[in-house]
Amino acid sequence: MLAKVKSFGLTGLIGYEVDVEVDVNAGLPGIEMVGLPDAAIRESRERVRSAIKNSAYKFAPNKITINLAPADIKKEGPLYDLPIALAVLAATQQLNAARLQDTVFVGELSLDGSLRRVRGILPIILAAKKAGYKRIVIPYENRNETVFVGGVEVFAFKSLAEAAGYISGQTAATPVPKADGKTITTHVEYAEDMKYVKGQYAAKRALEIAAAGGHNILMLGPPGGGKTMLAKCLPSILPEMTLEEALETTKIHSVAGCLGSDEGLITRRPFRTPHHTASKIALAGGGPSARPGEISVAHNGVLFMDELPEYPRAVLEILRQPLEDRQVTVSRAQRTVSYPANFMLVASMNPCPCGNYGSSHGECTCTPAMIEKYHSRISGPLLDRIDLQIEVENVTYDELICSEEAEDSASVKERVDFARKIQTERYKNTSVYCNAGMSSRMINEYCSLDSDAQSLLKDAFARLDLSARAYTRILKVSRTIADLADSENISAEHIAEAVQYRSLDRGYWK
Repeated sequence: MLAKVKSFGLTGLIGYEVDVEVDVNAGLPGIEMVGLPDAAIRESRERVRSAIKNSAYKFAPNKITINLAPADIKKEGPLYDLPIALAVLAATQQLNAARLQDTVFVGELSLDGSLRRVRGILPIILAAKKAGYKRIVIPYENRNETVFVGGVEVFAFKSLAEAAGYISGQTAATPVPKADGKTITTHVEYAEDMKYVKGQYAAKRALEIAAAGGHNILMLGPPGGGKTMLAKCLPSILPEMTLEEALETTKIHSVAGCLGSDEGLITRRPFRTPHHTASKIALAGGGPSARPGEISVAHNGVLFMDELPEYPRAVLEILRQPLEDRQVTVSRAQRTVSYPANFMLVASMNPCPCGNYGSSHGECTCTPAMIEKYHSRISGPLLDRIDLQIEVENVTYDELICSEEAEDSASVKERVDFARKIQTERYKNTSVYCNAGMSSRMINEYCSLDSDAQSLLKDAFARLDLSARAYTRILKVSRTIADLADSENISAEHIAEAVQYRSLDRGYWK
């Protein structure tokens, strides 16, 4: 007898329908699986066999043929265990096949018949909803990922027996309750706060500008100056995530397998810190299934790269396309997948191998050749894509023992939120959310300069030998500084401050 069950697969973040077809006929006992299954799916034969037996059902000693259609797309992962098991039960007339219609099934089975969590449930749910399905059955541990997706009933079960009981009508089940589909309200506490950062007033100002405009930032200074602590404070002053951002971020984390067992929607902006030994695939994504890498997992958040020159140059060059296009394309022999990668790059580095070049607290022991070699590990085109390049000096003893508490992150965040509201209104009905994402047309429209500002920028362009990209970066940062000052126009003082945040262009190494 033949039975068919609907399931879904994933290519990147895009879901597609999969028909799980099971045919049971007389013949030598065995299971034949076709439809380009990977190793995890081929191994499901034993998982399904044991799960059915341990769920008080019979596994018929017949010839069983399983097809995953469409047959020209490679299927990956254990998420087809549940639909295969239910199709086997329907084909052996232990379940009513008619009751399996118009329902999508996804889930991995343990040998005892319990359902295990799978990756990519949220994009699968959204794809099934778009395809017109109204009812979906998933593992219980994935239930929290679905609470913000309306228009579809999601049933979450802990075992094959529960799912089969629901299909046969022997047990009642209620769909997973839905949360408010318009807003997300959550109070996020951060381990680091700006009030604990001693001194570093110029660096904190630059960090505020970076948060207000979504700009990339590079901090240069001797070790122990507080660069890492400043970077860790950045999430505490960033705007709260919108529901759209949270859903998009959760989709990536779900596919990447980064969600915790009790975690549903991602409400805190990601803060990713890949080690300097990370490979190109770990950063950009890839592997046999073209999974997302660190720069995609950091989408709508922060990618912090400590000691930037310690990363291999080939790894750093991967950042160039995502920083410009806000997405990364992973190409492999079997597939090409694009993932969103709209992140803030926050990087830190020492001024030289010993860390004391230009420092007033220590003597540099590096030769000019060593410093030049150290600097050359970061290419000019990559530096051009970093909007703010700031110097972070060592903190003095008097600043460390000062009992006066600095301004806290909540106060800074109020100003950041104010600037972001201006930008939200400015870029409404577009795909741009902050000044860092402005297109050339938007720069011409929103970054007009008066004669004084124009003269100052022209002089800086000539003196610093700026590139065209650095010119546009200065304009974007100036626009953010003006927004923080609630100024409609960019003045000469805004341009002057923005130019000061180009330390490398101003000859820091000379």
